[in-house]
Amino acid sequence: MANMAQAIRMALHYAEENLGVTDVFGEDVGPPLGGAFTVTQGLRTAWNSPLDERGIIGCAIGLALAGQRPVAEIQFVDYIFNAVDLLKLAGNACWGCNGDWNLPMVVMTPVGSGIRGSIYHSHSFDATITHIPGWFAVMPSTPLDAYGLMLSACKQQNPVMYMPPKALLRTRGEELIPGEPGDDKQLAKMIDAPPPPADRSRWKPQWPELIPYEVPLGKAKLVREGTHLTVVSYGRTLPLCRKAAEQLQEEGISAEVIDLRTLWPYDWEAIRASVTKTGKVLFVNEDTEVTNFGEHLIRRTTADLFYQLLAPPQLLAGKFVPGIGLADSLELASVPQLPEIVAAVRALHALEP
Repeated sequence: MANMAQAIRMALHYAEENLGVTDVFGEDVGPPLGGAFTVTQGLRTAWNSPLDERGIIGCAIGLALAGQRPVAEIQFVDYIFNAVDLLKLAGNACWGCNGDWNLPMVVMTPVGSGIRGSIYHSHSFDATITHIPGWFAVMPSTPLDAYGLMLSACKQQNPVMYMPPKALLRTRGEELIPGEPGDDKQLAKMIDAPPPPADRSRWKPQWPELIPYEVPLGKAKLVREGTHLTVVSYGRTLPLCRKAAEQLQEEGISAEVIDLRTLWPYDWEAIRASVTKTGKVLFVNEDTEVTNFGEHLIRRTTADLFYQLLAPPQLLAGKFVPGIGLADSLELASVPQLPEIVAAVRALHALEP
């Protein structure tokens, strides 16, 4: 099975050959590195930009306005904050011209903790991007969804923020990418560049015959059915929520798990249907807990489903600290981990109507 980095790479290859993607660019995106996480190795349209996040976003806007379809990478989301004003301009574009101009561009940037990146390589971006109208915002938690969401993103007429979790980029999936060979080693031999000190100058990938597979933007996935309560998550914390639900099943606690996948527009009908059934809901993500995206979901849940609720909606999110420390203990304490999720689900289940 492909890992998430390989899945994204295959999706970008399919997009540049079939969906009109014209430029894949950013810091170290082109040869020889192919991206800090190897997500862009071997792509025909990949090229290296200067180390300038504002220049990358500005160039993507210009290319999109000129009729191209770029995919711009910000190497780590931690460095996108100095381009927030340009993200706002991109989100304004279609609205500000009454629909006369579109920006068919994707900004790809890895997010979150899990790589011991300390204060400069561990930020989340959930709340920030969902606070900038005009953008789609997606965050996969599996390689297959990463593939399908990228293909959908590359077909949009307006900007998409594509946020793969750093901690999951080397995680292998449980489902084959359509068209990939079933042997991990064979896939690696086909599409992974040889590691240093090998000479990559003459290396060319041998792409499998990929088949299109799209995950519609705005469509959540029911990961696990349950009856006692609902857990809504996405990205790095989603697999942890599924593990927590499996563990608690042995205690007689039946937790339904929903992978939001798209943060904007999010699948409110999936949340509504699940919470109406279970009466209890826990929102889990790793962005800082103050003005967290989950707080918006709690507000809407309370407003729309007040009389269906059997307990107050709960949020489990990252600690409100300026950054994440380098030490393992500090990183683990800063963002939700499996024991915390298990405890939060137990506590919510124990609340009486």
